[in-house]
Amino acid sequence: MAALPTPRTTAGREGLDAITADPGRAVVALDFDGTLAPIVPDPRDARAHPGAVPALSGLAPRLCAVVVVTGRPAADAVRYAGLEGVAGLEHLTVLGAYGAERWDAATGSVTAAPQPPGVAAVRTELPGLLRESGAPPGTAVEDKGRAVAVHTRRTDDPAAAFALLSGPLRALAERHGLLVEPGRMVLELRAPGADKGAALEAYVREAGGGAVLYGGDDLGDLAAFGAVEKLRGEGVPGLLVCSGGGETGESVPEVADRADIVVDGPSGVVRLLESLRASLDGGA
Repeated sequence: MAALPTPRTTAGREGLDAITADPGRAVVALDFDGTLAPIVPDPRDARAHPGAVPALSGLAPRLCAVVVVTGRPAADAVRYAGLEGVAGLEHLTVLGAYGAERWDAATGSVTAAPQPPGVAAVRTELPGLLRESGAPPGTAVEDKGRAVAVHTRRTDDPAAAFALLSGPLRALAERHGLLVEPGRMVLELRAPGADKGAALEAYVREAGGGAVLYGGDDLGDLAAFGAVEKLRGEGVPGLLVCSGGGETGESVPEVADRADIVVDGPSGVVRLLESLRASLDGGA
């Protein structure tokens, strides 16, 4: 088993030390796409890395809490990751739709905030806008229920398509009181006020975590990084992990630059979780 990596910042080292010193008060929170699951051309084909669920189920009983924080609907993340009914994950929580939805393994049910206004109108207008904007073949729309995402990674020139559609999609979102969340060749139109940072901060406070680890890979995870940094300022140790390279492609610079540890995509995340468990078990 590989040794735990050494965080490159003092705050990160303090965060890791706090987690290993008192794991029963630690919260481990992770993004799904690009962190627990490799990025794939069609988001409907996303599945957790084969080692992810075993690593989580082995680690979770040693911790205060394990939570998945994702922009996907909570039920989709549970299904795609294969999280339901897993021994060791009886107390797992999934915060979906940037925290607007919550699935608890203890009940197997989803609770959700009211549907945000504007999404239905965007859903109706989007096909026409894409035609009028000259969206190239391969442009794909993902309906997330509480948000709508436009993916360009399957077009011949994903970066050019992303640039072409950014302006029209931002104008559409603004007309209906929504915002656009950019990511890896994806533009997501969703309601303001919900983000991974707010969801993570509220969850850590609810759980009473004495330390927190957050791992993510994309721009939407920066809000969660900010939440960890805010908690650090209040005396709650934290560790920031960037899932980059490997099966995710190149690291997102804005995420990698703020992280305490950069690992090699979902495979690296799995190795980190396995190493953390081994460390908590005395190196076994």
